[in-house]
Amino acid sequence: MARSVMVTGGAGFIGANFVYHWAEAHPDDTVVVLDALTYAGNRLSLEPLEQAECIHFVEGDICNADLVARVMADHDIDTIVHFAAESHVDRSITGPDAFIRTNLEGTHTLLAAAHSAWLSGSGREHRFHHVSTDEVYGSLAPEDPAFTETTRYEPNSPYSASKAGSDHLVRAYQHTYGLQVTTSNCSNNYGPYHFPEKLIPLCLTRILDGGVIPVYGDGSNIRDWLFVEDHARGIARILEAGTPGEVYNIGGHNEWANLDIVNLLCRVMDERFANHPALATRFPNAPQARGERSDSLIEFVTDRAGHDWRYAIDASKIEQALGFVPNDTFQTGLAKTIDWYLANEAWWRPLLERAATAR
Repeated sequence: MARSVMVTGGAGFIGANFVYHWAEAHPDDTVVVLDALTYAGNRLSLEPLEQAECIHFVEGDICNADLVARVMADHDIDTIVHFAAESHVDRSITGPDAFIRTNLEGTHTLLAAAHSAWLSGSGREHRFHHVSTDEVYGSLAPEDPAFTETTRYEPNSPYSASKAGSDHLVRAYQHTYGLQVTTSNCSNNYGPYHFPEKLIPLCLTRILDGGVIPVYGDGSNIRDWLFVEDHARGIARILEAGTPGEVYNIGGHNEWANLDIVNLLCRVMDERFANHPALATRFPNAPQARGERSDSLIEFVTDRAGHDWRYAIDASKIEQALGFVPNDTFQTGLAKTIDWYLANEAWWRPLLERAATAR
């Protein structure tokens, strides 16, 4: 049976990738994207789908209860996939208020609207899927086992604390009211449409423009990396076969120290320039254009406050219960990511220019 799906934050990085996946896999479904188009949201990411009339786009704030209720009623929504969030840890340290508003208040607005539409009304079949992060679990030491779905929450930044609070709200609406919810906690994502302030696209664009590549502390912090298209597949699998009330970790089985990732990116980009001399003409500020290596751009900077040392996801539950495993290794996903950024300068260049103007 066809669904009517509302994707919050669907013009953001992970949300847009999910919208592409779901629209292709479920062409008979109605897909409505609700996005406030804050700094990390980009409607251009969805332009092919809008032009093909595969989705409906609504610009708006998830904290606007009247708007949320109207969109749900107008499109007879029976499924919510909730990506919308303030998500950059550095920004949460300097300005936590927006994180509390969007991540906590916004999530509650959606839950309340879902309760009104689905439980107080027709009592129809429904699903509220909440997309969260591994950062709610805190930080791991080198010898610690990876996070499981039963790991105690120990958020250490305003961002992760706000996401932890939203996770608890979602669970409470299931336990108290019987709302049919699922939650996924993912590891670090990378891939197409990634806002260029994050580590991998930041490194790529800095190499192409010859800018400094900043590395926090000594670069030893470890993250588990998941190609974003695999993440979209994992969420889709939960929607299709997941058990309401359950939490599923989605990870990539790719633990890398930040400095190792930066060095790998530098080596791969050096190889790209060596194999494709036209890149030096296209990107004349890149170090390769003047006979230098990408790693000459690396600069170690003061570590950020409260920087968690290691994240790692144990994804055995979703693998065993739902048969989901990632398709891409870190190397194959990284190659696809580099290909995408080289082919889509028209997408990321305006974002960099806008950020420079805002400083």
